[in-house]
Amino acid sequence: MSIRHSDPRVQAVIDFFEQLQPADVAGLGRLYTEQAFFKDPFNEVRSLAGVQQVFAHMFETLEQPRFLVLDALAQGDQCFLSWDFVFQRQAQKEPMRIHGSSHLRFAVDGRVAYHRDYWDTAEELYEKLPLLGALMRWIKRRLRAN
Repeated sequence: MSIRHSDPRVQAVIDFFEQLQPADVAGLGRLYTEQAFFKDPFNEVRSLAGVQQVFAHMFETLEQPRFLVLDALAQGDQCFLSWDFVFQRQAQKEPMRIHGSSHLRFAVDGRVAYHRDYWDTAEELYEKLPLLGALMRWIKRRLRAN
């Protein structure tokens, strides 16, 4: 069940990401400005074309990627979303889930000018990989306060 938000800019973002399909990447200009800044743990781009490339790559490398927006807070021209990103890799039988958040800033025209994703790559991704995961969990145990 999708959440609803009273700010139409925020609702447009929620609807877009929860329904995102490969064919929608070409239309990201309806949501992002030409000079949009986007950063996540693996990418940093400063253009609409760069944002489109990030999402095109997502669809090329992952199976059935989808976003589930859990919460949305907005004040003025800023928005904070918490979400789950669910996907499968080709060799995996079970879907993976990454929990994260996005900080958005809207331009005067209502489109996204700034999009920064925050999520813990160690906990949400690396710990779930077969060999690297064992090492990451060992390091986490060693660094944990007792």
